[in-house]
Amino acid sequence: MTKQEKVDFVINTLKELYPTIPVPLEHKDPYTLLIAVLMSAQSTDVRVNKITPLLFAKADNPYDMIKLSVEEIREIIKPVGLSPMKSKGIHGLSHILIDKHNGEVPKTYEDLEELPAVGHKTAAVVLSQAFGIPAFPVDTHIHRLMYRWNLTNGKNVVQTEKDAKRLFPEEIWNDLHLQIIWYGREYSPARGWDIEKDVITKTIGRSSVLKEYYAKKK
Repeated sequence: MTKQEKVDFVINTLKELYPTIPVPLEHKDPYTLLIAVLMSAQSTDVRVNKITPLLFAKADNPYDMIKLSVEEIREIIKPVGLSPMKSKGIHGLSHILIDKHNGEVPKTYEDLEELPAVGHKTAAVVLSQAFGIPAFPVDTHIHRLMYRWNLTNGKNVVQTEKDAKRLFPEEIWNDLHLQIIWYGREYSPARGWDIEKDVITKTIGRSSVLKEYYAKKK
């Protein structure tokens, strides 16, 4: 298979598997998405989706959020982990949104990445899922699968994002990154991987990855 044939195979397979694409983190607007994505760092979407309703019942906008203390926020979000850093980030970015952006979530990487506890991936998710701006957020699933599929060298997520944007058409980035995440969770996980269910890797996978997989199964 050529590189382009591999790319086409990925796109077509994911379209068949995920014609409609659920959004992993529950939210109602750009602000609640921003907070949910921030909270998801080194946590699971399932856990975050259990905690965000508790937080948003008290504050689902920056004006109400700054009425809570950092300690109050931390107590609510403690189950998602890293609560000291995340609670300060939530409180701090809410102040900045009010002071610099009229309480609105900005629509550029530059402005988003200036917010406390907001990195490039979080900014990309918000741009993509809240505003429909083409972006390709790379999480652990996408990084793992792009390497398994021999579509990136896997050195770091920055390179993986560059390779994904170079290989896949911009108009499908927003859907495709979600499709890859769901595929990674369901068919190509880091643990408990069954390659017989993982049709994409089985078909186009990096030879060294396949050899390692089958060697472990012997």
